[in-house]
Amino acid sequence: MSFRALVLDQIDDALNATVQVLDDDALPDADVTVDVEWSSLNYKDGMVLGGVGRLVRTFPHVPGVDLAGTVVTSDSDRFAPGDRVVCTGFFVGERWWGGYAQRARVKSEWLVKVPDSLTTRQTMEIGTAGLTAMLCVDALERDGVRPDSGPVLCTGAAGGVGTYAVHLLAKLGYEVTASTGRPETESYLREIGAAQVIGRDEIGAPPEKPLLSERWAGCVDAVGGATLAHVCAEMRYGGSVAACGNTAGNDVPTSVLPFILRSVRLLGVDSVSVPAERRAPQWQRLGELCDPAFFGAATTVAGLDDLPAAGAQILAGQVRGRVLVDTAR
Repeated sequence: MSFRALVLDQIDDALNATVQVLDDDALPDADVTVDVEWSSLNYKDGMVLGGVGRLVRTFPHVPGVDLAGTVVTSDSDRFAPGDRVVCTGFFVGERWWGGYAQRARVKSEWLVKVPDSLTTRQTMEIGTAGLTAMLCVDALERDGVRPDSGPVLCTGAAGGVGTYAVHLLAKLGYEVTASTGRPETESYLREIGAAQVIGRDEIGAPPEKPLLSERWAGCVDAVGGATLAHVCAEMRYGGSVAACGNTAGNDVPTSVLPFILRSVRLLGVDSVSVPAERRAPQWQRLGELCDPAFFGAATTVAGLDDLPAAGAQILAGQVRGRVLVDTAR
């Protein structure tokens, strides 16, 4: 069967992305073939499309770290034709052909059945970003952060992870402060659940002292770098930070004092290699917590031809919320 796909080629030192018509013989070898209905745009997709970090080493390549659709054929006893499935992480779209195509072939252990509470479109409106946010919220909960513990902070709040972190925490009854470098998004962030919005410059520089005034009982940090260092210095005694991103850099200019004097806990959250059996209950919970009206408010829609430009925009910090990819466009 023929299908459309966004194909990334390397010509000399330049990357070239074009929509092409392929057939099933071009797909990699795996045990489940999926008709892809929806994908999404994440920061990592922007990196792949822009050739940042050399995440892709083999060409030609189909990007897209997320995909959702319906099983066409399966050699796995876990999935049958007609099953609705979602796939995120596991280096799909990097080391393996991904979701920017109308058909994909992936390993069954990477797939999760879409819960009845969600459509395939909604799973991609959530995507890796929303799943990461849910994993961060789960990490804070398991570490004892409760709605009555005090204010929680979400950094990079206008981005994909931040948007879902704000919404999920607010739905669970937390008092959420959203931090953003885009003041024009304040009304949007309040609409999705933020009780307070602060500017990125308030927490974006390294802390002047190892310990600052105590502010936050918990934090979902999608930024890293100096922001993470500043947040750690402002955590309340016994507070927890779920760290999942590095858009401000990999280096964290902090000291041990927040950890040994205030018992602050830094929780690393990965959404790439988490086993499918741990993902399934998080998808179920996302379906229960996310308001249907929230999906439309937080999402814009792009087609395959739109992705190179959209990838540049997300790297430049110009994307609000989530970008849904309609593979039929």
